[in-house]
Order: sequence, then structure tokens, then C-alpha cells
Amino acid sequence: MRIVTQAEMKELEIEAQKRFFFPEKLIIENVALGAAKTITEKLGEDIHAGELIFLIGKGNNGGTGLAIARHLASMGHESRAFLLFDKNDSSQEVKEQLKITESYGVRTAYIDDVAKLEAYFQQNSSPKIMIDAIFGTGVRLPLSQFLYDVIHLINQEKAFTISLDIPTGVEGDTGFIQGNAIQADLTLAVSLPKLGYYQADGARLVGEVVIISSGLPKPLMDKGGDKFLIDQNIKNELPQPRNKFGDKRLFGHTLVIGGSHGLTGALVMASTAAIKVGAGLVTAATWEPQYQEFISRLIPEVMTGYIPLEQNKWGRLIKDLEKYDSIVIGPGLARSNRARVLVLEILNNFSGPVVLDADAINVLSLKEDAEVFTLRNAPTLMTPHFGEFSRFAGIPLEDVIKEPFHYLREVIERINCSVILKGPCTYLGFTNGKTYFNYAPNDGMATGGVGDVLAGILGGLIGQEANLKRRDSLYNIYENLNRTILMGVLVHTLAGKAAAEKCGVRPMTATSLIEVFPEAFRSMDELLISEISG
Repeated sequence: MRIVTQAEMKELEIEAQKRFFFPEKLIIENVALGAAKTITEKLGEDIHAGELIFLIGKGNNGGTGLAIARHLASMGHESRAFLLFDKNDSSQEVKEQLKITESYGVRTAYIDDVAKLEAYFQQNSSPKIMIDAIFGTGVRLPLSQFLYDVIHLINQEKAFTISLDIPTGVEGDTGFIQGNAIQADLTLAVSLPKLGYYQADGARLVGEVVIISSGLPKPLMDKGGDKFLIDQNIKNELPQPRNKFGDKRLFGHTLVIGGSHGLTGALVMASTAAIKVGAGLVTAATWEPQYQEFISRLIPEVMTGYIPLEQNKWGRLIKDLEKYDSIVIGPGLARSNRARVLVLEILNNFSGPVVLDADAINVLSLKEDAEVFTLRNAPTLMTPHFGEFSRFAGIPLEDVIKEPFHYLREVIERINCSVILKGPCTYLGFTNGKTYFNYAPNDGMATGGVGDVLAGILGGLIGQEANLKRRDSLYNIYENLNRTILMGVLVHTLAGKAAAEKCGVRPMTATSLIEVFPEAFRSMDELLISEISG
């Protein structure tokens, strides 16, 4: 599903009006009816516990909020609307919707003092459901002190809170807040999800996101875009099923390099993940002093090798690189000059796809090594978390956290390399200009080794993708690579979800993800089967 900025959403609405004669009033009505139905479905019997309290702003967001209250009233639910602006200062849509809503029996009141709202809450002890229709994505910060006081009161109430299009106080494009913003349990996204949901503070404030159709014409909704959400629709962009008659040579040979003193477990997890996602062969290589420790922890299906500490003995290793179909380097590799030289040797001498993870990123820098990436004739994929990305790019961490999408695209433009920027919302930036957002917060995955497992998944899947091995155009190679990367991130996410359900988020470990790969692949296969049969 496409993700849009404010400007892109406005452009879609203007084009709908010009080409399809689709008026703003119809958008409001469609959204209001869809939102009312979604609220009743989500709340179930809880909707009868108390009043539905609407907080109404002066723009179209407020007008839509009043229309939702009216539809819920017609369904038999008790609603009350508090107007936070004088109706004379409100938009024409608010004025018109107010008349209709009041005629349906919805009680309304103008509030200009937060003490009045607080008094109402104190007098009404029944459970509260708040619907935030104060400001949409076009909010301009900072807000007035009165509105910040209202926001503080709403958050303090700890009621179930629903925001229309975006929590009030969150900027639509950046996800920034100034001071405070509504903490939503549910955000009803009008037409399409907005960029601000997945950046900065927005990612922790939107809660669950449900898309509400505004009725915009499908040709417009499917048109263009360079930002996409990984959801159930991603099934259309995954690789084709494997060849049932293939052998281990067809499914590729992946080399995984890493594991230094005290960190051989990272290499164990990465190489195990690579073989467990279906690679035909996997070889794992570590530094010579760690070799005995490493093989004592490894499963028998993974072949092994070691890397001499003396660089003048690497000739055989470099010469043999071309027998592999993909290389993963970095899990537990160590941050040393020797490790840096090894990473550069791999990038300069291997003509196939390379996954750079963890320490393989830490020993490089954008300033010194950009040319290494741009001179490669094969795909490179980096998988940094925010801290690793910050160090590599030379950008302060707080800036990366605030504007991940901006800096991700900036770095990719400089190095022509795909990047997976890992976090509660993970960003997949591709060299074709597209970015995919994987919003699947799971605190069970905030544990050591989860990134190593992802690196192994990606290396194993990339190595077995036959379309990446043919002498094909770079365009086709990168298109197939992107599909494989999407599949790898999806498998990782589904495994995290399955592990959380099986083990609980506190006890689960990185190894737990590998143990539930069967469940993850079954879930993914269900997506593909539903697409084929549909």
C-alpha cells in the first residue's frame, strides 16, 4: 500500500475533483460512514460502556468528526461532541455538519477552558472513548496552550483514544511533535497512510492504523508513489515459489563470514538462519583463533572454514570467492583494521551480491568508502540499525531518529546500495528510488542476535534466487533482488510474531526466531496461495 505526504494526498484529492468530479463533501461522508463502522467493529460490546466523546477542531477533520458522531448516533450509540473552537471561526464544513449532527440528537458544547472539560470528566465516571478530530495532517506547530492542556488531559484520562487521520499534535510528514501530542490507541487513516505515522514520535503515537476508504477512484490510488507499506498486499511483489525439482546447486551456496573472540554465536545464528531458509549449501568462516570454539557450537549441516590472521595468507580465500552465490559478512566480525581490510577485499573481488551487517558496516564509512560501493557491478545490501547507520553516514544519531526516511534516501543516492534501516519501524530503501516501511513493533525482538538472524535469512534467500545468477540486465537483477529482500524481511517479521506468540516477548531470543521458521513460511505461503487462488 502506498504511503503519502501531505502534498501527495492533496494532489490526489485535487485530481479527483478535476478529473472525476469528486467533491470534498463526498469524501467526508464516505470517511465518516467507514469510520463509524470501523469503530463499532473494533470496540464491540465496549462501545456501550459509556459515551463516545468527540473533540472537534475547526477544519475538515472536525467536520468529518461531527459526521462520524452523527452516523454513530443513527446506529443507536450515545455521542457527545465538544467544539474546541467557536463555530464562527470554523470552516464551512464544520458549520454545515454541526447543524446536521445536532438534528440527529448528538449533544454538542463549545469548550474554551480546559477546566470545563476536566469537570465533565470528573462528573462522568463511566468508561470513556475519545475520538480525536481536532487537527489532521496539516497541523501547524506549536499549538496553543489551551490545546496542549486538552491533549494533556486526554492522555491523563487513559481512555481508549481514536484519532482521525493522525493524532493531534503530530506533523503529517515528519512525525514531529512539539511538547505533547495525543497518544492514540487507534488511528483511522483517511484514504492512505501518511509518512508521519512511521517517523520520529509519530511511530509511537499512532497505535494501530486502519485505512478508511474515502471513495477516491482506484486509478488515482494505484498511480505512482515511491513509499510503500509492507502489508498483506506485499504478496504481489514477492518472488515466485521455488522450483520443486531443483537440487542443492540450484538453491545456491552462501558464504557467511564473522565471529570474533566472544562473538562466535553471531556467526552461528546467521549461518544457521541461512541454511534454514532453504539455501542449498552454506559455508561459515571465522577467524582462525576462534575456529575450534565456533565449530563446537555449530549445526552439522553448515560447512566451515577459517580466515588466517595474516593478510598475506588470504589468497586462497579471495580466489575461491566466485564459487559462492551470495556472501554475508559482519555478524560478530570485530571492529578492527584487519576486519576492515577483509570487508574491502570482499567488496572489491566478489562479483555477486553481498550483505553487509553489523561490524562490516562499523568498519566502513561513507566519507572514505563511498567509491567502493559505486564501482561494484553487483548488488550490495547493508542492514544497519540506527546507531550503525549514524556512524557509517557521519550523521548525528538524533538527526537520524528524527528524519530516517530523508537520510536513508540521501545515503542510497550516494552509494547506489540497498539499505535496510532497522528499528521498530524498519525502512527498506532500494536503488530504484522506492522505500518500503515495515511497521511491526515487537519488543521481543529487542534482543541480541535478531539482526544476525536477519542477515542470515537475506544471504540464504539471495543465494538461492536463480534469477540473480543469470547474465541478465542490471534492471532485472535489481528487481529480483528487491523482491527477495522484501521476502526476507517478511519472513523475519513473521518469525518474530510467531516466536512472541509461542514463547512470550520476554523469554524469546534470536534463536527462537529460527525455531519458528516453519510457522513463518506457512504464514507467508498462505499469502501467496491466496493471491494465486484469488
